[in-house]
Amino acid sequence: MSSLPAARPRPAATVNAEIRALMLRSGGRLAASDRARYVELLAEWARRSAIPSDLRRRIRPWTCPMT
Repeated sequence: MSSLPAARPRPAATVNAEIRALMLRSGGRLAASDRARYVELLAEWARRSAIPSDLRRRIRPWTCPMT
């Protein structure tokens, strides 16, 4: 039985582009399913970026101030 090779982590810039695309598609108002995906992407981005671990714990999902 052969195992699949482990997937390489995506660069932070790639994850950031996906976050931006999600926000643009939604017009800034995320549906519940999009919000869940946004939180997943934000956590992935934080893991991939050069943010110190003590600041990573304080990152909160962005919400539009107009809502």
